[in-house]
Amino acid sequence: MPKIISISTHQPPYTLQQSNAEELTKELFYEKIPKLERYLKVFDNGGIETRHFCVPPEWHRTNHSFEERNGLYIELATQYSVSVIQACLQNEAFLHSPISPKEIDAIIFVSSTGISTPSIDARVMNKLPFSNQLKRIPLWGLGCAGGAAGVSRAYDFCKAHPNAKVLVVCVELCSLTFQPNDFSKSNLIGASLFADGAACILVCGDEIMIDTKKPSPSILATGSKWMPDSENVMGWDVKNNGLHVIFQKSIPAIITSWLGPYIEQFLLEQGIYSEQLTHFIAHPGGKKVLKAYEDTLYLSSQKTDISREILRQHGNMSSPTVLYVLEQFMLHEGQVEDTGLLVALGPGFCAEAVLLNWRE
Repeated sequence: MPKIISISTHQPPYTLQQSNAEELTKELFYEKIPKLERYLKVFDNGGIETRHFCVPPEWHRTNHSFEERNGLYIELATQYSVSVIQACLQNEAFLHSPISPKEIDAIIFVSSTGISTPSIDARVMNKLPFSNQLKRIPLWGLGCAGGAAGVSRAYDFCKAHPNAKVLVVCVELCSLTFQPNDFSKSNLIGASLFADGAACILVCGDEIMIDTKKPSPSILATGSKWMPDSENVMGWDVKNNGLHVIFQKSIPAIITSWLGPYIEQFLLEQGIYSEQLTHFIAHPGGKKVLKAYEDTLYLSSQKTDISREILRQHGNMSSPTVLYVLEQFMLHEGQVEDTGLLVALGPGFCAEAVLLNWRE
């Protein structure tokens, strides 16, 4: 089975306490949103303490055009991609020796918070010594589901090419999409929840033999689920001044009524029950989302402790977030024969599931 050999994450330079983010939002929206004090409680109730951003807080006190935002996205997404790829290929926690970019056969680049043609992976190839025959697979528009989808597509590639090494790179700069003149509740919730981050994993096919320092999660199976006529659950409303967040409050209920039965079916097809999972590697879309996972899959709160901790320290970074969670399991938790389920939700409305088994 294809296996995840190495993983790294990248922390943007500006750290903001949630209380300070709340004060900044209050300053920007003062007298512009009715009952603002009531809505600001989402900052206190979301289970987030700190978040990390690619721009300083004062950047949001002035208006920025879509062109300016997107130009900054291209510059910084390229920079963060280079950094996190280098860290992944040289990660001494997992690898006995570094792996050269020249050895990589494909790169899957995942992002939804900016627009670039050619895609960011092409720009990264000018910074690192990849082969000029590298296969590029950019994924755009999957939002929070993108990290899990990237793992799934790397699995597909390595099943077809068992001697391949594939990078999955997720970069999201949610702070650049914040709209100070959008007074909707969705924008306010987004301001309380979203953050910036980048992550990279190295997936290798069956015929690649790399001796690692820790047990590696092999990918046993993947699954996808799509909900018809659900475009308004989550996503972007693209306007002249940029990307405006769409975020319905019904997402926890959807997890219970729609996702829960699908996950149970997916696991049964693999011959296991949710109670048999050693690890539950959930994208922490929010505190209520994690509680919905626990309720519908009959999981103890301990099963989502790491996801909850990533949410507390980093907020929701969209696609990379589930890989931040996976990194902690790979560093500290995964033992030989452990079984894990990686799950994330995103625009579409869709779910992505990846079944993992740790092996030597």
